[in-house]
Amino acid sequence: MEGTNEKGPLDARMQCLLERRQTNSTLRNLTLPKAGQIDFSSNDFLSLSTNTQLKGVYLAELQTSQLPLGSGGSRLLDGNSPYAESLECDIAAFHGAEAGLLWNSGFDANAGFFSCVPQPGDVIVFDELVHASVHDGMRLSRAAQTVPFEHNSVADLRRVLSEVAQLPSRCNVFIAVESIYSMDGDVAPLRQIVDTVAETLGEGRGYIVVDEAHSTGVLGFEGRGLVCELGLEKQIFARLHTFGKALAGNGAILLGSNTLRHYLINYARPLIYTTFLSYPSLALIRSSYQLLRAGGTVPLQLHLHHLTEFLFKAMQQLHVTSAAARSLLSIPSACPQSPIFAVQLQRPRNLARYLQERGMMVRAVVSPTVPLGTERVRICLHAGNTVDEVETLVGALQEWSEEDTIGEKKQGPERMKAQL
Repeated sequence: MEGTNEKGPLDARMQCLLERRQTNSTLRNLTLPKAGQIDFSSNDFLSLSTNTQLKGVYLAELQTSQLPLGSGGSRLLDGNSPYAESLECDIAAFHGAEAGLLWNSGFDANAGFFSCVPQPGDVIVFDELVHASVHDGMRLSRAAQTVPFEHNSVADLRRVLSEVAQLPSRCNVFIAVESIYSMDGDVAPLRQIVDTVAETLGEGRGYIVVDEAHSTGVLGFEGRGLVCELGLEKQIFARLHTFGKALAGNGAILLGSNTLRHYLINYARPLIYTTFLSYPSLALIRSSYQLLRAGGTVPLQLHLHHLTEFLFKAMQQLHVTSAAARSLLSIPSACPQSPIFAVQLQRPRNLARYLQERGMMVRAVVSPTVPLGTERVRICLHAGNTVDEVETLVGALQEWSEEDTIGEKKQGPERMKAQL
């Protein structure tokens, strides 16, 4: 078939699978942002990607440091530099950790860690809603078992750990959680998790790993994250902070001991066999942390939490006053500690399209990204949003719920006829 456009059996099979997703309304497509839409979708929580102060710090860093562009290779070959190692030390100190190791992405860091750190015979216990990158790492892991526990349930974690504690060999147990869960916006009960691990496994056997991707810049003093906010730095074995969300860059860092850092350099394949971050990327990471350390993001962080409380109260009022909203929308019952709101409903694409047509960028999230029956519209707030914009959003939610309910009532008799 060389030199022709004729499709072979593999293309036909892939097309069939795509059509199946199309039929099930689970087909993914790339989309482009529309100019002028209000951002209620991205992970740019502090709106730093358009922040003039950060841009100024970044441009100054590029000019004064006289850095090259590309890193030149993998970290173990020609990609390392004093600039990268100094940045790792600075970030580790900011978060109260002994050491840190930079990665090209949070996905690489999670996949690399869980694929090589657990040893044969060890057990990984994980919150059932942890990120896909953790699952990919566990698939490659040498651990004897990977065991889920119910999302954010300390009682179920205790049950699982109590069973693991009875295993004949005294294995290491890794507990994988996130500080903020990206699809629901809820925060892990981390202090209770730490206490439960200590009570059920004793000293020196349980190793807690916290993914702080969505809490970096958002939670804790100057955005240091949940672990620092709770003062649990010495109780956590490893922490992941990423730079592509609130910090407007890309890449990630794993924080832990010097021994863990050196072990990952030797055994983590996603680190060893890839070209390292470019110098402009490192400079942007440094610039973002300079802004954090100087307190420049504190007003943004405070405004973000104010908007979170405002949206929650407004949605609660929507829930109370509108019977239509009550029957169609499942909104958070408690004020989130994060700027992520999950509005669950049966037809999230309809609501997303309705809001997009009214100048608001939101996204529908469906299976397999989230479990069946938990489809939702994911709403993210940003420091760049205003109270007026949030009021517009809530007003549109009320209008949609009322219009959609009327439509359901009109279609009811026709649907009944069709079923007879």
